[in-house]
Amino acid sequence: MSDLTTEEQANVRTALRHLRIRCGGWKPLAQALHFETRTLRHAVCDRGVSAAMAFRVARFVGVSIDDLLAGKYPASGACPYCGHVIAPGD
Repeated sequence: MSDLTTEEQANVRTALRHLRIRCGGWKPLAQALHFETRTLRHAVCDRGVSAAMAFRVARFVGVSIDDLLAGKYPASGACPYCGHVIAPGD
């Protein structure tokens, strides 16, 4: 059971998937967040995202916890490799 809503957990999962690509895999991301690799994999497979995990992810990417939980990270249309966002119409 998690303290986060279903939508908030989904937003953290999206951030984790994005970060997996940016960091080069689950193992380097797990080391950066100080979690076991299997813990991250379980979280992404709908087994629950803890508030502690959400806080670590927010701190790691340098966004507020509110923005992370609201789904503002990663930005819509952000490249998973570099994070660049192409403005509409470009």
